[in-house]
Formats: sequence, C-alpha cells, structure tokens
Amino acid sequence: MTPITEVEGRRLALSNLEKVLYPAAGFAKGEVLHYYATIADVLLPHLRDRPVSFLRYPDGPDGQVFFTKNVPPGTPEWVTTAEVPRAEGPARMVLVQDLPSLMWAANLVTEFHTPQWLIDAPGEADRLVFDLDPGSPATVVECCEVALWLRERLAADGIEAYAKTSGSKGLHLAAAIRPAPSEQATEYAKELAVEAEKAMPRLVLHRMTKSLRPGKVFVDWSQNAARKTTATPYTLRARREPTVSAPVTWQEVQDCRSPRALTFLAPDIAPRLQDYGDLLAPLLDTDRAGALP
Repeated sequence: MTPITEVEGRRLALSNLEKVLYPAAGFAKGEVLHYYATIADVLLPHLRDRPVSFLRYPDGPDGQVFFTKNVPPGTPEWVTTAEVPRAEGPARMVLVQDLPSLMWAANLVTEFHTPQWLIDAPGEADRLVFDLDPGSPATVVECCEVALWLRERLAADGIEAYAKTSGSKGLHLAAAIRPAPSEQATEYAKELAVEAEKAMPRLVLHRMTKSLRPGKVFVDWSQNAARKTTATPYTLRARREPTVSAPVTWQEVQDCRSPRALTFLAPDIAPRLQDYGDLLAPLLDTDRAGALP
C-alpha cells in the first residue's frame, strides 16, 4: 500500500518509506523525504528556474546509480517542465519550482544537479563555480588551502566567493556574477585555475590528468560550460552515509584540519540553518553579483 500524501494541495504517492537507502547509517527513504521537507525553504531558491539533472539511486548508493536529464516517465502534469537547447537537439527537463515538485523528485531518490544559468537565458552564466577535487592522499583539508587562495584572487577582481562541501571528498566554490556567456565564464575560471597551479605547483592541477592527481587538488573549472551541472546546495549525495553538499563559513574553511570537520550529514543541516541561516543566500542577491573582468 503506497501512502498518498497531500502537499500544498497536490496528491503525491510516496513509496517504500521503510527502505534503508544508506546502510552504513541505517538511514531510510522516509528520512530522506523528511530531510527535504525540512530544508525546502533554503533549497528551493537554489533550484528555482534551473533545469534539474537527476542522479538517481533508488536502491541506495550500492545499487544502480543513473543520470536522468530528460523529464522522467510518469512525471505529474503539475510539475513544471521546459524545453532546453542541447547540441543534439532540444530536450524537455524538469524545473523544481515548489514544495510538491521537490517532494515528488525526492521520492525518486535523487541527487539534484543544476547548471550555472537560468531557464530564461540558457548559456548565460549567472554563477561561477570551481569544483575542488582532491586526489588521494590529499583530502578536503588541501582543498581548503586552495579555496582560500581562490577566494582572495576572485576578490581582487571584485567577485565574492562562497564555499560548500561537495558532499563527497571535495569543496565547491560559487560566486554570483552578472550574466555573461558560459564560454566567457569557463575561460575566466580556467585562467584562475592555471594561475592557482602556478602559485601552488605542488598542490594544484588545472588538468584532469589521472597520473598527476595523487596528493593534489584538481581545480575543475569546466563545470562552467553551459552543458555541465554541479551538485545543488543542500542536496543529499549517493555516498556510504547521507552526506549533504553543505554551505560552510570561511572560518570553517580556514580552521579545517581533518576531513571529518567538513563532513555534514542530513541530521546536521537543520541545526546549522538555525545557527547560520542559508550561508549561500548572497548568491541569490543579484545586486551583489560581480562582473567578470
């Protein structure tokens, strides 16, 4: 028997609530839905008007994990969808604009990934992102060192950066920018990644070359490309535990001495929101957007 729930006047069938999705933590699907319902107020503004790519893991991270960009079959007609231009021809994608749509999507068991542009201007970046990805034995501790350098460098160009954990091993930096073509944002991000490598050659890489990765931080600038997406703030990740891509303070970045210090699980987020509010709220304030040089 699938329980039918009403969310803001929309009827939703929520399935398999007892199913354990995160065996390492005994975290069940019902708890995943509860997490998204609890933090919807801060998550929705980061999803709104951005087409969502779903990374689905209906049987947990150890089961099949697959990427869905097009509107999934069975999507209710009240969920907003939009046509998105793609190299291989236009596609219809989902926009998660409200709480019922969020709970419907969460019931599919998904990570949320979004591009750096809004649906009314595809390919016009209003965000700049850097994905700092550590090659073992490097960890998020080394990512923090690189993040602090990038923060200063961006500030020198009048761009204010904010940090969040990737929810995996690394760290993401994001900044609001005045709309600019995605190619230009990508180019600028790549220049900074190259500069970072010159400034910290023992620590930083700007190319993904696998053989060079151990012990270094790959500054992935490529997620600024129009066709690329990045994990949305507050999304759960398909990992051993219910880790979250969680906004962090610059003080926490500066003080980080061990990976545990910047690992946040679903139950950690509500208390953090009480303490800090949404640390990434400035990204939503267009008046604070910096211009690309």
